[in-house]
Amino acid sequence: MAELDDIIHQPLRLKIMAALNALPVSAGLEFARLKKLTGATDGNLGAHIETLAKAGYVSVEKAFVGKKPQTTVTATATGRGAFARHVATLQEIIAGRQG
Repeated sequence: MAELDDIIHQPLRLKIMAALNALPVSAGLEFARLKKLTGATDGNLGAHIETLAKAGYVSVEKAFVGKKPQTTVTATATGRGAFARHVATLQEIIAGRQG
């Protein structure tokens, strides 16, 4: 059986990756929307997005809309693959196929 992904397994990062993987491949979510979906604070969400970005699982795009900064987070192909493997491992555990 494959191992769980330690980066994704953390509850907040799992929520972030689940939300992003529910979107079409090239679509992302704004920071404010992710914050609302996860219930995280700005600092906590920012730190976990940074961890996912360093692993290559998400890309972060910062732009200005008018005079307001806007951060958009998108799952990368690497991140989508890692999430799919993580979910498959969880499904194996649930089904009792632990090796």
